[in-house]
Amino acid sequence: MAETAEPIQRALISVSNKTGLVEFCHSLTEEFKVEIISTGGTLKTLEEANISALEISQFTNFPEMMDGRVKTLHPKVHAGILARRDQDQKVMKENNILPIDLVVVNLYPFKETISKEEVTLEEAIENIDIGGPSMIRSAAKNNKHVGVVVEPDDYLLVLKEMKANSGYLSQEMRS
Repeated sequence: MAETAEPIQRALISVSNKTGLVEFCHSLTEEFKVEIISTGGTLKTLEEANISALEISQFTNFPEMMDGRVKTLHPKVHAGILARRDQDQKVMKENNILPIDLVVVNLYPFKETISKEEVTLEEAIENIDIGGPSMIRSAAKNNKHVGVVVEPDDYLLVLKEMKANSGYLSQEMRS
């Protein structure tokens, strides 16, 4: 059983590799009643599969902008991930910050992009991910309270652990 974390209640999901995404999110929402916050193409994929998700701009009350360059780089996102559940409740309440318990992110396909023969420097630069690594690092820093998944191959492991532990992830899984 998870030592200090709460059951997973809210997940931020923003992935470029959509492999297994629909099945994973269906299980999160249907079996565990997890609220999903999502971005751009991930949100579109979930909506097409009739999976309920909150658009990141609704969560932050700030629009995605600059062709998607700025969407998760927001204090409500990082405060929600970094919040120490055992000591930051006051500041969270004062600033209307909701905790994010699970971050599901995989990075832009930079290597694949630059491997293309016809790739331009501009296209390569646009595939340098900023928000993804920031969220991964925020989740890792707060692994006492937040899980992070970066590989679609790990979706089943996460679901298996949540099933075995009534919606919790162990510290071992979060580390």
